This record gives sequence, structure tokens and C-alpha cells, in this order.
Amino acid sequence: MEQATVEALGLELFEALTARRTVAPLTSRGFPITIDDAYAIQKAFLGHRIGPANAVVGKKIGVTSRPVQSMLGVTQPDFGLLLADMAVPERGDIPMSTMIQPRAEGEIGFVLKRDLIGPGITNADVLRATEGVIACLEIVDSRITDWKIAIQDTVADNASCGVFVLGDRLVDPATLDLALAGMVIEKNGRIVGTGAGAATLDSPVNAVAWLANTLGARGIPLKAGEVILSGSLAALIPVTAGDAICVTIQGIGCCHANFVA
Repeated sequence: MEQATVEALGLELFEALTARRTVAPLTSRGFPITIDDAYAIQKAFLGHRIGPANAVVGKKIGVTSRPVQSMLGVTQPDFGLLLADMAVPERGDIPMSTMIQPRAEGEIGFVLKRDLIGPGITNADVLRATEGVIACLEIVDSRITDWKIAIQDTVADNASCGVFVLGDRLVDPATLDLALAGMVIEKNGRIVGTGAGAATLDSPVNAVAWLANTLGARGIPLKAGEVILSGSLAALIPVTAGDAICVTIQGIGCCHANFVA
């Protein structure tokens, strides 16, 4: 794909983000887009957002469940970057005016105490590099109309990142079997989803190792101090103004967010 097209599509996604509107799927435009093209568009999109006042604070993994991979016709996850302006405090309010078509995911986050630079990263390396794991909510928010996404669309759109919320308890992963850690997600006090760590590539540790090796092959490290969101443990939950979401992960803790008009 020509660089001019990459830059134009990245700018289009950025303008959609700032205007809180959607655009037609990039894969519907009548020209081919490879996965590598999509990551180049993602980089162009983020180039309009990253700066001294809005640094990269972590990374996220998407498309980690087998059903979602089958739906999108892929056999591996994707990734995006987390920026400072995406972070929402625990129990914080998320104005719907800042979102487009949000959906909530319950995840296990990894807070790193040392760099992970692939290729060659193992699960043991991930655990040694982890300061602690934490319950988190990711609010995904596609800039693509009606979530009509192919894998290239969501990759270009920074893996459909919206905002994220971290709980207030950090737990040593050595004390847990993260594959068996059960999750319950509630909306307005009612259970709307359940899952377990095994939903993310059989273990969230596998997912973080995959990310470290995939990004390492592209010359991008996972850095000490960053938070890594390891993938959704259950189906996405649509949210509207007035909703209160709580995710509870066995052995780790809770995370809350409120959606306001």
C-alpha cells in the first residue's frame, strides 16, 4: 500500500475519533489491505495522538478467544497501544459524550517491573517480569460503523481501543493459576457475563508472551512500568449512560466504572 494512502486512512480514523463519529470499514473501500498495511495505518493513526502530554503507558492484546478468531477468519491475536489519555481511575465516570459505540470487557492486566523484549520470551520470563496482576475493564470503542470489522479494520483502528480502568489491588501472579481464575462481570448489579483466564489463548500468561514476541519481532519492547491488558475473558457488554459495570476476578479483585451522560 502506498504511504500516502496509509497516512490518509490514519488521519481519517483520527478525525473520526475526535469528532466522535464512525467511518465505513476500510476493507470495504475497493482495494486490498494486508495485516501489515493495517499496522502501518495504526501507526499513522497513533502518530496524531502520541506526544509529550500523551505518552504510551502500555499495550493491549485483542482477538484472543477462539470464537472471535473464527469470526474474523484469523488464527492469532492482534495488538494496540494504550495511551495516557485512555486511563480512567477506579470507580471513575466515563462520559458517553467521549465514546462512540462502547462495549465493556473484563480482563486481567499485567503490571511490569522489568522490560520484556522478544523474540524468545517464555511464560516463565513473563512471570518474572511481572510486578503484579490486576483486575481491569477495557472499554473498546470502534471507529468503524456498526462494528462491521474485519481483522484489518480493528488492527488499523488501534485494536478498537477506547479507555481502560484498573482495579486498586495488585496481586503476585505466583500465588495464582491464572488460567483457572474465574471472572464475573456485572451491569447494574446483574450478572451479564462469566469467564476464566483460559479464554485468552488458554492462559493470559500465554497471551503476554505472544505479545512480547510479536512486538519484539517488530523492534517494540514491553517496558517496565507498563500495563499489559491480556484479552477479554467473556463476550463484550454494550453500555449506555447510567450503567455501572463491575468485574470481579477470583483471587485478584474487582474493578468498577460508571457511564454518565
